[in-house]
Amino acid sequence: KMAGSSAPWIGSAYLFLQSTCKTIILPSLYESSQKKPSVFKALKLALADSTGSMNGVDMLKVHCSHPHLIVQLKFCKLENCRRFLQSYREGALQKSLQNHLQQSLAMTTVPLETELKAGSEHLDDMLKDEDRCLECIYREKPDRLRDEEITELEEGLKSLVVHQSINNNSMAVKDGVPPNPASLPCPSQGSALSPQVTFIFQGQEFANRTLTPDDHQKFAKLVSKKWKQVGRSLQKTCRALRDPVIDNLALEYDREGLYEQAYQMLLRFIQSEGKKATIARLIPALEENGLVSLAEEILGLHSNEECS
Repeated sequence: KMAGSSAPWIGSAYLFLQSTCKTIILPSLYESSQKKPSVFKALKLALADSTGSMNGVDMLKVHCSHPHLIVQLKFCKLENCRRFLQSYREGALQKSLQNHLQQSLAMTTVPLETELKAGSEHLDDMLKDEDRCLECIYREKPDRLRDEEITELEEGLKSLVVHQSINNNSMAVKDGVPPNPASLPCPSQGSALSPQVTFIFQGQEFANRTLTPDDHQKFAKLVSKKWKQVGRSLQKTCRALRDPVIDNLALEYDREGLYEQAYQMLLRFIQSEGKKATIARLIPALEENGLVSLAEEILGLHSNEECS
């Protein structure tokens, strides 16, 4: 079987991209500090289109291997992987990539050739056999955490979206058309990659801050059995929370119970990230795992309520 009843479905694949236009070299564009955010934005939006969610598939690293741009993908849900494969098989992903690259790079056209691999398997040769493709992707477990550069680009894109949503409500995006690509900040500017000053939760804007001892205790008290899931959400941007670390904490503090296990996990996060261990990183991890009530408790939106 591809997954047991208790383990989440996780698989990995590599998406190879090459422009068929000799004047458009994707690796060179990605290696350019000015163009990289635009290329990343196009990749992010196209992958979101393929699964129907911004979190449907995770980019772990983008490799520049001339003439190819190679994107290492991680899937955490079987249904998301199915949607991705269907989009890829039908040519919708390729078309979406071409459109988003065209818009983000302000080019007339960006013709693409794509190839999908899982380990040594060329999935393009077996696309009609979806179950076989899924089996190959499932066998290839991700061999790395998300690259720090990817995390910075993600944060830059998020800060841009938040900034635009606050200041340009009257210019809401219509029909799924992304914001003006010319306004996407470059890493060299620095501002977009600095720690978030504010973040959005349930439509409200909150000031970002470093986690406090009170936050730490509330988390440990109320997160219950989902502390591991939150830890795995945080590990996407925290190298100190690799899977073996989380599993070891579960064993080491088994006798002390869930409170101590959860407390020690968040302690690792706080100790390793320092001032970067912020509320703006914890709240999305709670939301991702259905712990909205706990997020509200930590943000002080209600009091004397137990997290469900």
